[in-house]
Amino acid sequence: MCEILHKFLMGLREFIKEYFLGFWDYETPKVMVVKNTTLGVIYRSVQFLVITYFIWYVFINEKAYQESETRPESSVYTLMKGTAVRGDDILDTVEYVRPSEGGDVISAILRREVTYDQRQGTCAEHCKVTNANCTTDTDCVKGEVDFDGHGIRTGICVQYLNHTFKTCEIQTWCPIEEYAAVSREPALEAAINFTVFIRNSIHFPRFKVLRGNIKDAPSKRDMQKYLNKCHYNEEKEPYCPNFRLGYIAEQASQNFNELCKTGGVIGVFINWKCNLDLDPSHCKPTYSFRRLDLRKDQANSGYYSRFAKYYSKDGVESRTLIKAYGIRLDVIVHGHAGKFSPIPTIIGTVTAMTSVGICTIICDWIMLTFIDKNEVYSDRKFDEIIKEPAVPTPTELSYINSFGSNHSDLSEGVPL
Repeated sequence: MCEILHKFLMGLREFIKEYFLGFWDYETPKVMVVKNTTLGVIYRSVQFLVITYFIWYVFINEKAYQESETRPESSVYTLMKGTAVRGDDILDTVEYVRPSEGGDVISAILRREVTYDQRQGTCAEHCKVTNANCTTDTDCVKGEVDFDGHGIRTGICVQYLNHTFKTCEIQTWCPIEEYAAVSREPALEAAINFTVFIRNSIHFPRFKVLRGNIKDAPSKRDMQKYLNKCHYNEEKEPYCPNFRLGYIAEQASQNFNELCKTGGVIGVFINWKCNLDLDPSHCKPTYSFRRLDLRKDQANSGYYSRFAKYYSKDGVESRTLIKAYGIRLDVIVHGHAGKFSPIPTIIGTVTAMTSVGICTIICDWIMLTFIDKNEVYSDRKFDEIIKEPAVPTPTELSYINSFGSNHSDLSEGVPL
């Protein structure tokens, strides 16, 4: 046992000694020209790919020579315009827009379900609410609130409308929406021609550049005249901030009639990609549209909200409850600006030059692994010098052809 331990310690000592001495060795590359066409083609091909990648993708496409800013300051103002007729009623923005003047979120009501004459009182809880069904008063806990229910339980078990079973009585706005006489109004299909005015200003503080998505005009009067008649078109009117709801639904690949039934949330994406090496006037926004709510999940798809209109009837406070289905527009702004800077240019250039060294590593690996069957290349590539020679010897540039022979093409006695 002691002998084994002794051998182990001696071996460990030799390993540490060799590692310590080898740590202070100096390695320098040796120039060796290999006359092998296959290896040469691989080497130049890899070089071409690396150089092409850096020139085309890194410098031209990604603009690695620019200093960039990706978190600009932005403001959004929205305003919906349009008038619709429903029967004898004229509907304006106060009726169907929430809020009438918005920020980055605005919605239009397309269909309503109305519950009239609700009053504070007591009535039976809906039968589909958890633990609402009962047989005696002991099944109903007074003061208990079910967050899936509609009010506070009074502790009394009452008959559920005209049915034979009973549910717990609650104190709330009665009658509750689920079994009240709900008036379902027709969809506001005329809203397809409503317009949304979207004003967006963006500021890149690093470059002190401020841009807007509205076309400049000589005077305020000319500006107002232009805004009153224009509608956004990607090719003809890229600076017009007026968007038809029908156009937004179409660009988001949605059927407007279906949106009138269930509602929906659509994202309006404003993308600013600015090359500030050019004049700032070339910095223009692009728009894209996409539906954001989950259509596959029926329980969470669509968009609706509830609000009430309060009034006094026979001296009793009453309300009309409105469940409104509509389109909600979320305006989302992305910005990226870049401008030439020497620091990223130097970093990108040095990275490109360094990456060219990958070609040598790949070709060395191919040469020593697949071509060097007789270890001819490895014997010439790796030399170990223990001490400095007493007499300086001339350096040779060696050439090795594909058959493994070597010779010097330099004149005799002429050092490199």
